[in-house]
Amino acid sequence: MKKIAIYPGSFDPITYGHLDIVNRGLSVFDEIIVAVACNSQKSGLFTIEERVDLIREVVKNEKRVSVDTFSGLLIDYVASREAQVIIRGLRAISDFEYEFQIAQMNSCISENVETLFMMTSLQYGYLSSSIVKEVCSLKGNIDSFVPPEVKHALRKKYGLE
Repeated sequence: MKKIAIYPGSFDPITYGHLDIVNRGLSVFDEIIVAVACNSQKSGLFTIEERVDLIREVVKNEKRVSVDTFSGLLIDYVASREAQVIIRGLRAISDFEYEFQIAQMNSCISENVETLFMMTSLQYGYLSSSIVKEVCSLKGNIDSFVPPEVKHALRKKYGLE
């Protein structure tokens, strides 16, 4: 049986921290689906379509990674893709508290899906999409935070190119 994991998030935008979780997850799973959440209550810098396009561009050389979107309950999406695991990256204890509650709720809804918490690599422990957007908007160097395609898209959004 193929081991499929879902890596959900807003990815607004995807960072090297996110990609680190994807790459490390590939040592455990046969396939990872990066699932961009469509949340009507959140307005992002990038549209859902732009996020999907950016992620596809940066993972295009990894055939075991696909990109999709979902709305509604994550656990329903996981079942629809016949995945067995949800991957969640953790940077700090504060991340764990929230993610632990969500994982427990998901377990109550479906006993067939596990949540795997992966600690962020040390070099990305501080990194978030919000920080990247703020640094870029203030004309800071984001080369070590995001792939070149994402940097270009961010700079364009902020009128810096």
